[in-house]
Amino acid sequence: MRIDVITIFPQYLEPLSLSLVGKAIGRGEVELHIHDLRDYTHDRHRTVDDTPFGGGPGMVMKAQPWGEAIDEILGSVQTPGAGSPVLVVPTPSGVPFDQKTAASFAESQWLIIACGRYEGIDSRVFEYYGQQIDVLEVSIGDYVLAGGEAAALVIAEATIRLIPGVLGNVESAVDDSFAPDREGGALEGPVFTKPQSWRGLEVPDVLLSGDHGAIAKWRADESIRRTSQRRPDLSSS
Repeated sequence: MRIDVITIFPQYLEPLSLSLVGKAIGRGEVELHIHDLRDYTHDRHRTVDDTPFGGGPGMVMKAQPWGEAIDEILGSVQTPGAGSPVLVVPTPSGVPFDQKTAASFAESQWLIIACGRYEGIDSRVFEYYGQQIDVLEVSIGDYVLAGGEAAALVIAEATIRLIPGVLGNVESAVDDSFAPDREGGALEGPVFTKPQSWRGLEVPDVLLSGDHGAIAKWRADESIRRTSQRRPDLSSS
């Protein structure tokens, strides 16, 4: 998989060099490219924003640098089998980004993630490229961030860990919260490890019983209980 991230803060994406994602990049399972949007400006101040048409607070990111950045990426890629990319735009006004979306991205060969700032990116950018490639505006939650970089980290990690071979144990993703194999995409239940007793708290007896049927039932029941308490919207779906 190839991932291109366009941002005015390239350093923000440095955590992608760590942990599982960094290892996947090191093994060549993921090809990551970070692009500084300011490299596509043509004034001495490297301006990427301007006042919004129609008035209102804040600034809007200009179409020109975004167009030049995306054009260069689309025109220069020589990654075999990359095919057509998906342009992913983190924004509070996007469709919810969930496990199903991450799985869909993991099946893609190429993502371009556009990290907006201020009041967002001139909407003509998405209208223009939507005529050529898939464009998906996504939200990682019902809150507003200062920019798209933190969301890009979330999207990249959630996607990359689902690429076959990235996780050491293939069953890990199957048993995730929201995984399609979980009934209704339920939450994962509580987990425990050694020691058996810690600060007066004990591991549930059923997990020590060796009865795999009873353990499976307990885990299923705990999953349902936790989902009902914390995400009733999932329980009712």
